[in-house]
Amino acid sequence: MPMKCAICKIGETQSGNATVTLERDGMILVFKGVPASVCANCGEEYLAEETTAGLLKAAEEAARSGVQVDVRTYVAA
Repeated sequence: MPMKCAICKIGETQSGNATVTLERDGMILVFKGVPASVCANCGEEYLAEETTAGLLKAAEEAARSGVQVDVRTYVAA
């Protein structure tokens, strides 16, 4: 559902994809193709709460397995 962008206050969001980079304790994890609402004006990306929770869970699992740098294509759980 489109919303007014909280950053530029001009554009409205539309469905799209984002690249999300998470860093923690020297680990860098990049997720490509993450579903997001993207501002048509400034490009700010907004993720759904359940999407964010899934990314954080995947990052925690990666950290536990010793990953230091990884690039992944997003897959919904």
